[in-house]
Amino acid sequence: MSEWIIRMVEQAGYFGVFLLMFLETVFPPIPSEVIMPLAGLQAAKGEMSLWAVIASGTAGAMAGNYMWYGIARWIGIERFKPFIKRYGRWLTLDWSEIERAEEQFDKRGAAFVFVGRMLPSVRSLVSIPAGLLAMKQPRFLIWSALGTAGWTAALAVGGFVLGRQYADIEKYVGPISIAVIGFILVGYVYRVVTWKPKTAG
Repeated sequence: MSEWIIRMVEQAGYFGVFLLMFLETVFPPIPSEVIMPLAGLQAAKGEMSLWAVIASGTAGAMAGNYMWYGIARWIGIERFKPFIKRYGRWLTLDWSEIERAEEQFDKRGAAFVFVGRMLPSVRSLVSIPAGLLAMKQPRFLIWSALGTAGWTAALAVGGFVLGRQYADIEKYVGPISIAVIGFILVGYVYRVVTWKPKTAG
């Protein structure tokens, strides 16, 4: 996968970084853990500006983030209600939990979005609850951009500092991503097995 990412960055420059990070947000199997260190490596070679690389990557990821937020906001939580009633068993959710989540999101939504953007493997999903629960757009954009910029900058700077040893980043970030996915899957299976609806409706 790294080879075609390298070609895209080399041939399309900052737009290539923007496009790759947009696609990474829409289609998570394209990993930012590869994209941004490679772009940082290009900056280390003097072929790109590190700050422009970070800005391009952040802008691309934010375009994808905002797309998912807009779709979820358009669907809205009320349209989601029949889906919850029908598939709540497999989502391990009932409507009372959605209402509680909505109350909590009003208080802690900024922290959820900010921290979520810096968690491997789950950052692409953060926009969906933010949109469904109607998080205010300026608040979403500010905290999402801060978290996204932090993650993007960390990876790009890592590639810049390590130079051609950028693969070392993958060596550490890759297992962390897998561990997070495993933790989520185990938690989901546990929830499905132990979940009981708290309301009849």
